[in-house]
Amino acid sequence: MRRVSFSSFVIFVSFVSFVSCVSSASAQTSDLVGVRALGMGGAFVAVAGDATTTWWNPAGLASGGYFNSIIEFDRVDHPAGTRARAIALNVPSLGLSYYRLALNGMRLTDPTGSLSASREDQGVLNQFGATVGQSVGSRLVLGSTLKLVHALGETGGDLDMGAMATFSRFRLGLAVKNLRAPEFSDGETRLELTRQVRAGASIRGGSPSRAEITGALDADLTTTPTAVGDERHLATGVEAWLANRAIGLRAGVGMNTIGEPRRSGSVGVSVGLRGGSFLDGQLTRGADEARNGWGLALRVTF
Repeated sequence: MRRVSFSSFVIFVSFVSFVSCVSSASAQTSDLVGVRALGMGGAFVAVAGDATTTWWNPAGLASGGYFNSIIEFDRVDHPAGTRARAIALNVPSLGLSYYRLALNGMRLTDPTGSLSASREDQGVLNQFGATVGQSVGSRLVLGSTLKLVHALGETGGDLDMGAMATFSRFRLGLAVKNLRAPEFSDGETRLELTRQVRAGASIRGGSPSRAEITGALDADLTTTPTAVGDERHLATGVEAWLANRAIGLRAGVGMNTIGEPRRSGSVGVSVGLRGGSFLDGQLTRGADEARNGWGLALRVTF
């Protein structure tokens, strides 16, 4: 086993400290982007390895191919056709990303603390990120995404952190978003991106030359207020790669565990094109209005 460097030790201590002080708070939900992730019902924290690891778990940076990139469009049916867009790319040591999210899918308040009146167009949140990772021994990877976020006419810095532990075909993942808990205001409405924690586990079986199957389970450890109510998700999903990874099939179930359970089912597919490129699609339907929608992405990996 390699000797742990001082910088690795500092990153690890910082990560543990941040996790230990996270309270049950709120932010935009984790499962807003990532066509592969959403096709698995949102169970992706311990699976992340493509370019959307910059959103789902920064520690997944070293687990994908040598080069990953994605252009993505997502649409949530309620409220008012909320949209998200993503452009991201990564190599084993660095990831760069841009995410554009509609604010009408998040819970905004007025200066008195009351919920803001619902408007069809409340603007967008733009997030630019740079992701790096660091191995700690042979099994553990820590990662972080330094973010520049612009919303409601204001710009602020923030940080996400993640951990990924690998034991043969079994993985454990943990992601903490919005460590600085930034706030944005235009005088009439206020948005707070408070800390959010999500844990996951996955197991992989089969072989790339025949059929490779991954099962995953994710759980939110914090509560997220959205435009349609508070949410804390439990998600499980499966991904199967067939025909020497030319075709990918996915299915998953997500459930909001606050109040009366609201379940949603997801399906997804990937079709290999040429030169390591894939067309990804996903569809989600069910009782949880905040999750119903679809997404398309063009992904390149090699």
